[in-house]
Amino acid sequence: MLEGGLMLTLDRVTKTFRAGAFGGGSVTAVDRVSFSAAPGELVSLIGESGSGKSTIGRMVLGLTEVTSGSLTLDGEQVRPGKDFYRRVQGVFQDPFSCYNPVFKADRVFALVRRAYHPGVGDKEWADRVEKAVRDVRLDPGQVLGRYPHQLSGGQLQRLLIARALLLDLRFLVADEITSMLDASTRIDVLNLLAGLKERGLGVLYITHDLSLGTYLAEKTVVLRNGRVVEHGDTTKLFANPAHPYTRTLLAAVPRLNQPWTPAEPVESCAYHDAGRAASGGGLHETEPGHFVACAQLPACGRNLA
Repeated sequence: MLEGGLMLTLDRVTKTFRAGAFGGGSVTAVDRVSFSAAPGELVSLIGESGSGKSTIGRMVLGLTEVTSGSLTLDGEQVRPGKDFYRRVQGVFQDPFSCYNPVFKADRVFALVRRAYHPGVGDKEWADRVEKAVRDVRLDPGQVLGRYPHQLSGGQLQRLLIARALLLDLRFLVADEITSMLDASTRIDVLNLLAGLKERGLGVLYITHDLSLGTYLAEKTVVLRNGRVVEHGDTTKLFANPAHPYTRTLLAAVPRLNQPWTPAEPVESCAYHDAGRAASGGGLHETEPGHFVACAQLPACGRNLA
């Protein structure tokens, strides 16, 4: 197990972008989002395209500034820099865009060595690279020394994770890392994330695929239009979804030998039924470890007052 893992905490984080021909307007991509991810815990961030998932991932990685709210790692504000990226790394949707096609794929390891381990000798570095590649279930003899076009998307993704393992990695943002992979390779990559989690890494797994999102996650956060509509323990959330949007997402998942049926309507709003409409504040806890927003979001935002 890794020691000294990082606790990620988002507290009412908001991101607003300028919009319009002259930047006079604005678009709120993330609206007062709050959740946390502990060391050795995988949190699944689920929502349709445009819900703000990747924007949150970029803010966690320090690639996009937070407009308001607090985003901390172990109580310290996220400040991108060499020391930060030694501990926090991201793997993204399109592995091919992360490699320069004119260089061999293992050049990504040389860049890490130059920036973080300049004093390590050639033999020791070669041993470290070989171990990292084997840790992501690849044969060094089959992948090292090859160009990106000679490798599959799954191999390239795993090499990016191996690159991160050569650092003092404590937290990983995995943004749609399985969307371009075939079914068998997806399971391999997800099992690799499970292995990282067992070593004590915190993982934020961003996806629009509910079945993959529930495969490993202890906690699930459901986003709609930049707002959290439901979050909590994964088993509880999917066994008893309380928000209409979550129910709609679950009803849309194809099932073998079953005709498609729309989600059952929600007769009442758990948030307002609990008397939260007058008090404002955060989400309503429907059961221990399971929280839900107003059923009328985004039309009603009283729970975010």
